[in-house]
Amino acid sequence: MIVTREVRAIGHEGDQLGILPLERALAMAEELELDLVEVAPLARPPVCKIMDYGRYKYHLAKKAVEAKKRQTVVHLKEVKVRPKTESHDFEVKLKKVREFLGEGNKVKVTVMFRGREVTIPEKGLEQLQKMLARLQDEAKVESPPKREGRTMYMMLAPGVGKAQTK
Repeated sequence: MIVTREVRAIGHEGDQLGILPLERALAMAEELELDLVEVAPLARPPVCKIMDYGRYKYHLAKKAVEAKKRQTVVHLKEVKVRPKTESHDFEVKLKKVREFLGEGNKVKVTVMFRGREVTIPEKGLEQLQKMLARLQDEAKVESPPKREGRTMYMMLAPGVGKAQTK
């Protein structure tokens, strides 16, 4: 699949072979029962390496699997409260927020206003501040309380060292 006449060849042990005609580089690879793989097609002349292509693809796939194992997935969870949420219900919601943060997820705490509750946004802000005060050791505020129409929300992220990998 290599279309140029000359290539910069690299041996199977990583040694520079210099600029060679394509036919000679292919012959060297065939002599070693390996493949000639174009590793830098945009270079002038293109860089080609003598290697076992199947083994190379296998190692790339292994690296991708290993990288995927190490990555953590952070989900956004949402907990909704109301301005008139009673203390027990508030504790239940707080426990759920702690659980989400403990799993390493971000949490959006939303205060929903219904009907005439829109006229008392300070009650909603009070709920958010109360939750934040109770979570100050476990969470950091990613975005402070904001109001949009009939809702008020804030974003919380796990505190330093709290995120766990899955």
